[in-house]
Amino acid sequence: MGFFTVFMIEILKKRVLNGEELTFNEVLELSSTLDKEDLYSAANLIRDFFLGDIIELCSITNAKSGNCLQDCKWCSQSVYSKSNIDYYEIIKDEDAVNDAIVNSSQGVNRHSLVTSGRSVDNNSLNKLISIYKQISKKSSVKLCASMGLVTKAQLSRLKNEANVSCYHCNIETAPSYFSELVSKHTIEEKIYTIKCAQEVGLKVCSGVIIGMGETMSQRIEMAFLLRRLNITSVPINILQPIKGTALENMPPLSEEEIITSIALFRFVLPSANLRLAGGRVQTKNFQHRMLKAGISALLTGNYLTSTGLTINEDIEIITNAGLKIDNGN
Repeated sequence: MGFFTVFMIEILKKRVLNGEELTFNEVLELSSTLDKEDLYSAANLIRDFFLGDIIELCSITNAKSGNCLQDCKWCSQSVYSKSNIDYYEIIKDEDAVNDAIVNSSQGVNRHSLVTSGRSVDNNSLNKLISIYKQISKKSSVKLCASMGLVTKAQLSRLKNEANVSCYHCNIETAPSYFSELVSKHTIEEKIYTIKCAQEVGLKVCSGVIIGMGETMSQRIEMAFLLRRLNITSVPINILQPIKGTALENMPPLSEEEIITSIALFRFVLPSANLRLAGGRVQTKNFQHRMLKAGISALLTGNYLTSTGLTINEDIEIITNAGLKIDNGN
């Protein structure tokens, strides 16, 4: 059995390296292999073949916090959550600008403003565009945005007025599982926003949260949807249960399940930037193993309402894994 699965991994790896797309059933079968280390090694080779040994660092600023009318079960910013978080409207200009400049000076080459809520109104968008313009004057960091289900006109303004090059809109979970976690909006609305962003010329960053009760088959479903949407930047968040949310008692995923999920995403999305994102504090002891299973980017620093690893900690992890920091060139 072990020999057969190693052989299977090798055959599928070669097909991916030759530019072929695997089928859903092939990846599902791959997920059950007993030869996990061979699977991880193959995913690492695929990453190295398509993207090299460079790790891109990005960071975010929580630009509008809390009071979200959506009911996402994992989110502490929802009005349905009883979590203890900070609440504020649009962040002060100087705080947001300083955040971006400090992160950029430490090696981050992408920075995003992230807002709570279904979307932003035009008055809020005007303030955010002003912040972006100030960041551009004082830093060369590439700009991203994550502002919910905004309109095509708003996306165009972000691109043309704010110099935003990438829009972030997670699919969050599999289409077959989405309604179990959210009832106030649909995955089809997210897909529509993603396509609108692409149509106005923005790159799109769209990822997932694993560990919310979905099956491994549904994680593979997520990866195949992202492939169909031509997503080239995929944040992989690991649920960090937050007290006060509906998922506060969700049991954590095992180390093996997390790393296996990452490796499978690499087989489905060989040339995409797979980006370790939320939930990284709880995986700190095996970050190096995740980096060696297909990861090519990190969301560093603090997140929205939780603490992440510092940029210096991440640089040390990357260096110790024998990888290099993307300097933005």
